[in-house]
Amino acid sequence: MKTPAHVLAATDFSGAARRAADRAARLVGEHGGALSLSLMHVTAAGALGELRQWLGSGHALEAQLLADARAQLRALADELADRGDLVVRTVEAAGAVVDELVQELERLDAVLLVVGARGAGFLRRLVLGTTSERLVRRARRPVLVVRQSAHEPYRRVLVALDGSSSSQRALALVRELAPRARLLLLSAFQVPFEEKLRFAGVDEATIEHYRQHARAQAVQALHALACGQGLAADDYEALVVEGEASQRIVEQEQERDCDLVVLGKHGRSIGEDLLLGSVTQHVLAEGSADVLVCTPARAAHGGDQGQSA
Repeated sequence: MKTPAHVLAATDFSGAARRAADRAARLVGEHGGALSLSLMHVTAAGALGELRQWLGSGHALEAQLLADARAQLRALADELADRGDLVVRTVEAAGAVVDELVQELERLDAVLLVVGARGAGFLRRLVLGTTSERLVRRARRPVLVVRQSAHEPYRRVLVALDGSSSSQRALALVRELAPRARLLLLSAFQVPFEEKLRFAGVDEATIEHYRQHARAQAVQALHALACGQGLAADDYEALVVEGEASQRIVEQEQERDCDLVVLGKHGRSIGEDLLLGSVTQHVLAEGSADVLVCTPARAAHGGDQGQSA
């Protein structure tokens, strides 16, 4: 019998984290024993350090706080298990939250990390470095950032494609996680250096020729990737749009009433811990659907080169 693949859900007992735990349990339950669920809570080292600074190491209140967290974690796990007829494993840790979650993700060889999002739009632009954003930066495994309540399976999934191995992995993974969802495959294209071409005096007919060529290339690449993943023409809807990718992804997510957006993230780079790729950052900040961010299969060994998703 094949061993179930692991899904790790992070919780800090907030409302956002509860939505993430609910979605993780639903995903596991939908896969009939092919997935297993671990629910993890990390007590932040900074909070413990402040407590010890004020009350001294080993104070009874510290033990009580850890015991309360353990009880909350077990209660949530039991509720999810009873509701979904699942076995939910619990994991407790104390330390740097992102470090502990990433280490557990690797130790489990998990196929997915599920976390809650906090805030939206203007608020998210002001609050930098939230746990969910830092996990997307750091994790070498797919990360599902949950915004919406998990009332039903995913219905309409927007998959943003850019031709990279991250995009290929993203499409393959969402077909595994949401096999009954309607797939909308999006490719955004632009005429390279369009404004510079105009400034240089290139006529509109020539620019339009370049535009049509860029569109045709995007259409061809989209269908080729879908075919390579075994999709028939009726299995997906192709969306080839002109413009900056991050803006078009959010526009199409909202216009098409999608409940999940899937993005590919390129491999680890020098600046990855400091700055999310512009597309991923914009979608996390401005969208309203859940966001699944995927790495290429070989991300841990250097990943793709090129622009960040």
